[in-house]
Amino acid sequence: MVAGRKVIFALVALALIAVVAGIVFRQLFLSDSEESLPHTLTLSGNIEAHESVLSFKTVQSRIVQLPFNEGQWVAKGTTVAAVDDTDYRQQVSIAEANQVIQQRQVDASRQNLAVAGKTIAADQAELAQRKLDYRRSVDLSRRGFVSAAALDQAQTTLKLATTALERDRALRTLVERNVDVAQAGVRNSEQALTLARIVHGYTILTAQFDGVITVRQAELGEMVVPGTPVLTLADLDHIWLRAYLNETDLGKVKLGEEITVKTDSYPNKQYKGRLSFISSKAEFTPKSVETHAERVTLVYRVKIDIDNPNHELVPGMPADALIALHQAGSA
Repeated sequence: MVAGRKVIFALVALALIAVVAGIVFRQLFLSDSEESLPHTLTLSGNIEAHESVLSFKTVQSRIVQLPFNEGQWVAKGTTVAAVDDTDYRQQVSIAEANQVIQQRQVDASRQNLAVAGKTIAADQAELAQRKLDYRRSVDLSRRGFVSAAALDQAQTTLKLATTALERDRALRTLVERNVDVAQAGVRNSEQALTLARIVHGYTILTAQFDGVITVRQAELGEMVVPGTPVLTLADLDHIWLRAYLNETDLGKVKLGEEITVKTDSYPNKQYKGRLSFISSKAEFTPKSVETHAERVTLVYRVKIDIDNPNHELVPGMPADALIALHQAGSA
């Protein structure tokens, strides 16, 4: 009997030891394993920048200035290319000369208008005198002091003065129209000069923002036509990460959430990013992915805007985006 109790106590002790060992094992290993479960989603991609392809507008000429090479930094407003502007400077000179001519025509027309005004004033004075003479002739004719021939002469003179006034008034109207036409010519010449200066300004290409020359498509001395790409300028102040999100992870992220970005080039640094775009259409993983199995997976293209104040991140650099899934899921 005593031996049986000892066996039972021994079994119970072993059971307790097993339970305690299981608890300890769970705490030491399983809890660590649970904590090691991924709470972040990692997306890999490449840095890209907003780029502007610079080309000459309207003008066609030979490149005479191309001071920057690929990889060089340029500030906003810097001249990055220029073409021979001889023809376009000549067009500006012609437009300036034409404007002077048009202004002189206005001055001449205004002088003619002033002369027409003085002529009409003289006509009016003449007409007033002829009317007075005619009334006197009529009065004297009634009293028998003036012959019928003299009265007819006074009447004819009055008609001639009236006709002269009407003629000169018509001429003044014509001169007024000439002044309007000349003034319109001045306005047209001003617009032509403005256009010539604008076109001349197209002979110089300037950087529209601070950036880096990523591609130089033309060479010094090359003939360019309107729209021919000359330089590509990348804006390093506004960069973004192009990455692809698996279809199964689509519900784990949201637009606008903050994202941490890391690179192999700067392993000890983290960059703040924001998920700014998720494609509305799924596509197959790009061919740049090495394995065929991964390439046939449906993914969604995403865009992550990144703060890059020091311009450390450059286009083409590989980077990883770390998305906190518990933050995305709590939304």
